[in-house]
Formats: sequence, structure tokens, C-alpha cells
Amino acid sequence: MTTALLPHQPPLKHRTTTTRADRLDALTGLRFLAALAVFTHHFTGASPSGGVAHAPALFPYSTMGVNGVGFFFVLSGFLLAWGHRAGTPARVFYWRRAGRILPLHLAATVPCIWVFHVWGGVPWDLPSFLASLVLVQTWFPGVVPMFPGNGVAWTLSVEMFFYLLFPFVIRGAYRLRTRTLFALAGAGLVAMWAVNWWAATHLSPFDCEWLMRNPVTRLPEFALGTTLALAVGRGLRFPLRPGVLAAAFAACTVGYVHRGDWLTAAAAEQLDWTVRPLVAVFSVLVIVAYVQRERDGRRGWLCTPLMVRLGAWSYAFYLLHQTVNRLILDHWGRAVPTDRNVFTLIGVAAVVVGLSWAAYTYVEEPARRWWTRHQPT
Repeated sequence: MTTALLPHQPPLKHRTTTTRADRLDALTGLRFLAALAVFTHHFTGASPSGGVAHAPALFPYSTMGVNGVGFFFVLSGFLLAWGHRAGTPARVFYWRRAGRILPLHLAATVPCIWVFHVWGGVPWDLPSFLASLVLVQTWFPGVVPMFPGNGVAWTLSVEMFFYLLFPFVIRGAYRLRTRTLFALAGAGLVAMWAVNWWAATHLSPFDCEWLMRNPVTRLPEFALGTTLALAVGRGLRFPLRPGVLAAAFAACTVGYVHRGDWLTAAAAEQLDWTVRPLVAVFSVLVIVAYVQRERDGRRGWLCTPLMVRLGAWSYAFYLLHQTVNRLILDHWGRAVPTDRNVFTLIGVAAVVVGLSWAAYTYVEEPARRWWTRHQPT
């Protein structure tokens, strides 16, 4: 598709006609890296006594991998706006999203029932489990445990909330000037930081954790991605270099994980409450940097066939990885902490990749094709 002037937009002097690719391979490759970051965090643990196999060489830097979910939210907002076709009925959009998310989610929940609840003994109740199946588990505070069913599917619950809003959000966004979109996105990130601060100082740890996973509090990440997709589509360019962004993020990661040693208590707390908006900004800058490179014809390693395949399997990788981790813990127990566990991590990741290929090939893609054939008109 070749277009830059999205419908219902006021004329802006800086807007020019640009070519938009139907597929952005670099972003597909980035999806796998984000899923791998979440896997690494879960595998090495949030503390020296957690995880499947603690590796001191990776910890505590691996804990930043949890913010891979924030990258997913930003990327989702970007891709939905980037690929949106004006005039697409809301029912068609909802049908497509359901076909993309639900079949593999339901299939991946089946082994979770055994691994987590039957064999693993994780407590559950029927309403909470049903909430996880229809992906509304983060919408309500009474869901127990906080991660019923397939625990990692809480992010899909957040995604589903944004999907419900998107047909209405995009229509309004088309009518706003780019500077207004940036102002709203910035205000959303500030609100995200403020809510995190308030929740951490006024709520119990459980309630705070629930609030920070509630879909409403994660909307600024989607809004930021949507804003940049429209801005780039309208012809804006940003002087961004992926290598510089990666180095800056690495430096921020070092500062974040050592905040308790290098900063005052008050400054360390503020950094903790700011990390989600900060990751969102880094995420959208990386996304835009690679989009600009690919549109300029510069295809790097993220666009190689291997990375594109891994990116295509990343949804299955994400849904399956924690089930494999729990199976290892229940069957073999937690490994003794050692740097040799890095090789264990690589081996388990390879196993999950193999399972992800099978899930993509025999569940996700066939279901998507069936869903597409039965799309409403």
C-alpha cells in the first residue's frame, strides 16, 4: 500500500507522501527478542532464590526482561495504527483480532491446566479461570490467583481491552494534529508514572500489582505506539540509530538495577516508578528507528529469514515458555545457582522454540486461515 495522507486528517505543512510497506520484517524480528527477554527474566528469576536456574552472570540485569511486555504493548499500538485501513468495519477488525489471539491462547491453556493446577497444585476458582479463558482476568480486582489459567496471558487481557477501544481511538486520532497526538501521548506517560507512584505509596502490594496490570493503566503504552505510527505515516522522520539506542538502554539498565546502591532511597523509588514509561519511550524509538531503516531499503540482521521465522513463532513462544519452566521446576527442581545455567537457559529456549514452531504450524496458522475464510462482510 502506498499512502501517507490518512483520511480525515487536517493538512499539515510537514506532511508528505511516503511509501508504507505492508510488512515490516524488522519488527517481526524484534517481537522474538522481546519474548526472549521475558523468558530470560522468568528463567533466571526475580531474585537470587527464584526462577528455574539462576545465572549470576545474567542476574540482576535479566530482571529488566519483564519489561518486554511493555514493548509488546507499544508495538501493538504501532502496528494496529500502521496497518489500519480506513473504512474497515469494527466487526471485521474484532473478528480478525479474535482469530489472531484466541485459538492459540485456548490451545496453550490446555497444558497449563495440568502443569499448574492439577500437577502443580496452584489454587484456582472457576470464575477466575473462566475470566482467563475469555481474557478479562486483569479487568477485575477479585481474580485469584492474579495469574489464573496460563499466567502469561494476563498481557492478552490488556491487549483485548485496547482492541475493543481501537476502532474508536483511531477515528479520533486521524482528526488530530500530530503535535496534539504527541501532547496526549506524553500526558499519558506522565499519568502512568503518577499512578504508579500513588499506588506504591497508598495500596497494598497485591492491589498495587493488580492496578499496574490493569488495562487502563497500560493504555499510555498503546497510545504512544499509535501516535508514532501516525506521525511516521504522515512523513515525519527522526534522527535515530538503533546502535545508539541499544547502548543508551544498556546504560539505563545498569543504572536501574543498581539504583539502590548508587542513588538515594527517594531517587531510587522514583526511578522504579518511572521505569515503565521510560521503557515505553525506548521501545517506540527503537521501533521507529528500524521502520525508517527498512523503508529506506536497509535490511539488517533482524530482517533475515531466521529472525523473521522466530518472530512469527514468538506469540507461541511467549504463551508456552512459562509452562515449560514450571514443568522443569516441578519435575527436576530449581537448579543450583551457577553461570553454567546460561547454557541450560539456551537449551530450554531451543526446546520452547521447537514447540513454538509446532504450535504455529499446526494450530496458529491453520486457525488463522480458517478464521479468515469465515470473516464477516
